[in-house]
This record gives sequence, C-alpha cells and structure tokens, in this order.
Amino acid sequence: MIHVGDITKLHGEDIEPVDVITFGSPCQDLSAAGQRAGLYGEKSSLFLDAVRVISEMRRATNGRYPRYAIWENVPGAFSSNAGSDFRDVLEKLAQIKAPDASVPRPPRNKWPTAGCILGTGWSLAWRVCDAQFWGVPQRRRRIALIADFAGRSASEILFEPKGMCESAATNGTAGQEIACTSRGDTTQDVGPLTMKMRCGHGKGGHGPLFQINKSATLTTRQEQILIQPVAGTLCAGDSAGVSNQYVKQGKCIITPNLQLRRLTPLEYERLQGFPDYWTLIEPSKIGNRRVAGSDCARYKALGNSIALPPWRWILKRVSAFLPTDATLGSLFDGIGGFPLLWEENHPAGSARWASEIEAFSIAVTEQQINKKLPIS
Repeated sequence: MIHVGDITKLHGEDIEPVDVITFGSPCQDLSAAGQRAGLYGEKSSLFLDAVRVISEMRRATNGRYPRYAIWENVPGAFSSNAGSDFRDVLEKLAQIKAPDASVPRPPRNKWPTAGCILGTGWSLAWRVCDAQFWGVPQRRRRIALIADFAGRSASEILFEPKGMCESAATNGTAGQEIACTSRGDTTQDVGPLTMKMRCGHGKGGHGPLFQINKSATLTTRQEQILIQPVAGTLCAGDSAGVSNQYVKQGKCIITPNLQLRRLTPLEYERLQGFPDYWTLIEPSKIGNRRVAGSDCARYKALGNSIALPPWRWILKRVSAFLPTDATLGSLFDGIGGFPLLWEENHPAGSARWASEIEAFSIAVTEQQINKKLPIS
C-alpha cells in the first residue's frame, strides 16, 4: 500500500481507482466535547475534500469506481449546527450519484441513531455502533455510514435483514422509491426517493473515567485512569483485576488497598482491537522528518483511530457484495485500521493506497501493513 499524501492536494482522477473508499474525516469540530465549529470548521471541512476526491474518481471512471463510500465519525455529528451538518453529509454523499438529490431535516430536527435512504440505483444507510457490543471492553460510539452508488445494499450491510429492514416496494406510488420498513420507523418523502429513519440501539457513551468492566472512550492523551488491586495486572477483556468500585451521583467510591495507574500503550491497542504492539515501531524517516515510536505518539494515534471490531463486521458485510479481488483506498487513514481489516477478507495488497499527513501514522502503516501484508 502506498501513501498518496495530503487529501487537500489529491485529485481523484489521478489516483488508482478502487471499489471502496473509507474515510473518517476529523471529528474535532463535530464532537460534543469540542468547540462545535461544525462540518465547515477548519478540521471537519476536510469531509468536503473526501467528497470531491470520490466524485472526481467516479467521473474519471464513468461512474464505476468507487462503488462504496464508508464514513466514520462521532455521534455529535447528529446535533452539530442543530442537525443541519448531518443533513449536509447525507445530501452531499447522495449528490455524488444523484446531483439533484435534496435531503430535508428529520422530524423535530432530531436525527435518529439509525436510518436509510433509497434512491434510483443507489442507497445510503447509517447507524451508531458502540464497540463494547463487539467484544472490546471500551465504550466507543461512532456513526457508521454506507453509501452504495450502484445499488440498494447499504441498509442490508448495516442492518440485520430480519425485523430491521423488510422490502415494501409494493406499497409505493409512481415516481417514488420505498425505503426499508420497520415498526417504529418514520418515513419522509424526499422527492424521487424516500428516507426512513429509525431509532436505533445507541447504547453507551463517554461515561466516567472510572468503570467496573469497560473503559470509557479512549482519547488522544494519556489521561485514562484505571483502578486495580496492587498485585493485579490488567489485561483488556479481563475484568478480574478491576476493583470493586462504582460511580454514584458523580462520585467514585473506591475500596481500600487499591492504586491508580494509567493505561499503557499496549492496553490502548487492545481496547481498540489492534494486534499487540501495532504502534511500537522502529525509528524511521518520513519525508524530512525522523519518526520514533514514543508513548505520546502512540497514545495520540490510537486515540484518533477506529475501534476495529465493529468495522470488521461491517467490512465483511460489504465484501459479500463485491468480488474477492475488490480493492480499497483509505482517506484519513490513521494507523491503517481499515486496510488491516480489508485484507483479512481480500488478497494481500488489495488495500491499494492511503492518504495521511501525520508522520507517525504513516510510519506505522508502512512498517505494519506493508510488512505484514505486502503488495503482491
């Protein structure tokens, strides 16, 4: 896999076409914990560059590549700028395939944690996934959004078919597409398409830093504190060493004979689902910069990365709609989470390129992805 550089300088017609483009544009301006500058803030506006690159690639390939775009971000995107930012996300992705598509605000201006839009020959679907329900002891809620530019598979990928989405095409009227249906859904006509919004199961949240069985959401700083018996050693997924304590009315009650300690980089890796020592790299040179694997750099990169288990499930379901030799490109790649997962179900080297500007993240990908999964 090669790094193709800064996304603001990329042009989709100049990079290798791929079947899937993943991107998790910076979330600082959308997060409820940030300044809420919104989608058009300095960081989060890079979403528009991703849309531009995807659109350019599709024009250059007569609409063949990419078939799928996959976006990851914080749930704060739902409420950013009173809901208008997420509407813009949906509308701009829809307009890649249908330039005249218009997406209205949801009922009562509140976006649900799951929904889908079906157009003529294309579809969008989104849901909030919490990593704790995919086997890692961390509460980490993220929006997963799938855009299928060549079919109606987006909702099939993100939702279990039974009970969540069932075809209702026979109930439609001329000139309208019908979205998936489920009890409790709200349907809203959107010109030539229909938008279906459903309250999902967005459990969890940031939570207190003190947890009984699960870590709070990891951040980019070495600030998470865990409680353990003095003689114990904490391993991700093993709650036996965690103290008998609880949080009540904002106060942490701690039993005697315990000590506080910080999470190690290895525990950060495990809580995100990465292989052990994924970010422990040899010193290298990226451009004119010398890069070393300091703990500080590891904490920052892991805090900004994806938690792998939910995305492993999603990418496996995407793969079911594509040939085995399908390819992937990763924008805002971070430390190679999406390429790592992609090549679990596709040949080595099928993750073709990535865009990244952080020197440490590039070094991790070059040393881990390309060493572990060389381009054939």
